[in-house]
Amino acid sequence: MESSEKLNFIEEIIEQSIAAGEPRVHTRFPPEPNGYLHIGHAKSICLNFGMARKYGGKCNLRFDDTNPVKEDVEYVDSIKEDIRWLGFEWAEEHYASDYFEQLYDWAVELIRKGLAYVDDQTQEEIRLGRGTVTQPGTNSPWRDRSVEENLKLFAEMREGKYKDGEKVLRAKIDMAHPNMLMRDPLMYRIIHAHHHRTGDRWCIYPMYDYAHGESDSIERITHSICTLEFDVHRPLYDWFIEQLGIFPSHQYEFARLNLTNTVMSKRKLLQLVKEGYVSGWDDPRMPTICGLRRRGYTPESIRMFAEKVGVAKRDNIIDLGLLEWCVREDLNKTALRRMAVLDPIKVVITNYPEGQVEQLECVNNPEDEAAGRRRVPFGRELYIERDDFMEEPPKKFFRLRPGGEVRLRYGYLIRCDEVVKDPASGEITELRCTYDPLSLGGGSSDGRKVKGIIHWVSAEHAVPAEVRLFDRLFAVESPDEVQTEGGSFLDNLNPDSLRTVRALCEPALADAAPGDKFQFERLGYFCADSDSKPGAPVFNRTVGLKDSWAKIAAK
Repeated sequence: MESSEKLNFIEEIIEQSIAAGEPRVHTRFPPEPNGYLHIGHAKSICLNFGMARKYGGKCNLRFDDTNPVKEDVEYVDSIKEDIRWLGFEWAEEHYASDYFEQLYDWAVELIRKGLAYVDDQTQEEIRLGRGTVTQPGTNSPWRDRSVEENLKLFAEMREGKYKDGEKVLRAKIDMAHPNMLMRDPLMYRIIHAHHHRTGDRWCIYPMYDYAHGESDSIERITHSICTLEFDVHRPLYDWFIEQLGIFPSHQYEFARLNLTNTVMSKRKLLQLVKEGYVSGWDDPRMPTICGLRRRGYTPESIRMFAEKVGVAKRDNIIDLGLLEWCVREDLNKTALRRMAVLDPIKVVITNYPEGQVEQLECVNNPEDEAAGRRRVPFGRELYIERDDFMEEPPKKFFRLRPGGEVRLRYGYLIRCDEVVKDPASGEITELRCTYDPLSLGGGSSDGRKVKGIIHWVSAEHAVPAEVRLFDRLFAVESPDEVQTEGGSFLDNLNPDSLRTVRALCEPALADAAPGDKFQFERLGYFCADSDSKPGAPVFNRTVGLKDSWAKIAAK
């Protein structure tokens, strides 16, 4: 019986290979350790590791560490942590630097074949010599050096005889090729810098386009899956493999992930960090995996998002609302329910016995019976949200009003009898209410029904907490688009992307451990931040209960 599951085009390619008698699937995830991974990388991780998992194959983790100036062990460690947090484990761990000797030997082989040469031109001269899309390039004056001279110069480059930028090694292909990447591309450049793994053993480093395909070949990768911008690099990928006669790994391209209200450029993300627009790479407003983790996103929600986005052949922009929907779906099933008041106003229940404290039974998660129940203290003085009361409410306002009734979540019906204000400012400081003693559990003394239900915390037992209300970092869908001459993507930052409030919480939240996730009833999903301490919790808003941004953007 045929499966009704719709395959993406990568799966179709794999299944065609299997049908042709080539069942082996070996993928790789090849990040450069020069920054922290973001949600776009998460999609690639899910694809590469997911294909290997689905077809009983392997996925390698290979660090493209060919530029010592930008790379660091800090990034290596963070990448490993992110991959494991997403729920994947690599079959083999490799580094492009593992292959430096082999890559050098292959470069020598290409020189011997007359397919590579040492060029003395400057970077600018090489750029100008490549020509344009409509005009062919011009040959370097050093293109026809003898094999013997090129071998000697390349060996001297390795020995450290020359300064940075003084010489490069280029492939000899075709300076009139319609694909400009095939116009004698650079293979090696000189960089006198300490490498995080090889130390000072090398001062020449291979370019990505030279190292990538050969590294795939060494590891016998069957499906080298890259994002769409690398499709023009594929002819060069294939050329090196063909000229060297090595294992024919093959590159396939899929559309990269672009999200609304977000930038994905590592350069721009680094600028946000360095210039202090965010607190760091793990700022919960950042699209980095560590930022999403700190904000309260779950691995399950990100994998769900990657699956729903799918694998396309054409670039498109995905609404950030889909990612938020995925985390709501997951947290709704798993997050414990708690009550917290972000903007408190005091309520005094005048007919409730002074000094009396009840322990009301509350459900931890209505979606999960196994989560059990907890007891929450209830007394004469409470706090409710300030916007749950209005003196002159509009129609269909079902919260508290003068003379009106609401039900306290898990508790009693209360009626507002008196509004107390500060004489000087006129600000409401207290609501005096009465309660129906027979209304606990959903009933009432006379069978009346009340529509409004609001949350609360006991004033005597309330735990103070810092709550960080995060929103989208950029106020526009396409922050890379600059509307004014001389403008910057920074002009599109959302000034309200972070607001910090002092909240009051039920006692069960006092000792929340960093990473613990909750639904603050009626408010949204929140995660205990790494800044939390016992008795002094800090919470980050992961996402609201509903997509409120669509309404804001429509105004």
